[in-house]
Amino acid sequence: MLKKFLLNQFKRLAIALFTLAIAFQVFTATAIAVEVYDIPELPIGDRTWVQDMAKVLSSTTEGAVRDKIDELAEKTDFQVRFLTVRRIDFGQPTQEFTDLVFDKWFATPESKTNQALIVFATEDHRTAIATGERVKAALSDAIAASITDETMLFPAKKSNYNQAAIDGINRLAAILTGEPDPGPPKVVEVDLPQSSSNFKTAEETDGSSSTIVVIGLLIAATVIPMVTYFWFQNQS
Repeated sequence: MLKKFLLNQFKRLAIALFTLAIAFQVFTATAIAVEVYDIPELPIGDRTWVQDMAKVLSSTTEGAVRDKIDELAEKTDFQVRFLTVRRIDFGQPTQEFTDLVFDKWFATPESKTNQALIVFATEDHRTAIATGERVKAALSDAIAASITDETMLFPAKKSNYNQAAIDGINRLAAILTGEPDPGPPKVVEVDLPQSSSNFKTAEETDGSSSTIVVIGLLIAATVIPMVTYFWFQNQS
């Protein structure tokens, strides 16, 4: 009877821990998704060009992007905001999220007219640009899409977020100052031998952490019933 009881308890515990592991995976995948109300307010006249909420930009990159935007503002009166977040909710289109943040920061057409906003979701590799009327007149939809989908996403998919930010801002600034469009990066496919690296990407690190948790739960599901069984045996 004791053995049957412990076996049933073991099954229940294993199912419970397996369910907990799945719930943990789902939670970690969605808990970091931001919504518009998570984005800080932007006071009128604020000249904070870069908000790195994803914490992926180096201080050197952030300074270079800020200086480029500041130079652009002095030359043209166009003002560009650069916002990084870790993840946008899977069910929300990137452009919709970007437009909502743009509306939050600039509530009227008059306040939007010389403004542009680049949103960069680093972990799900999504970008979008929202523009006011004056900026839109200088930046076609096709080029705006090329900046986000080609200039920025190519390095971003290799987790080179600093390069993505610098390349995107440099190309946008060139266009808005009337210079020729440098175009998207030229991609040359080169077959290289596989090499090992001592450094993990953020995605690999997150995956390893989740795997460790799951393994720990499964070990607990095995060890706890065994310990309980032997304890009961010793008490008999």
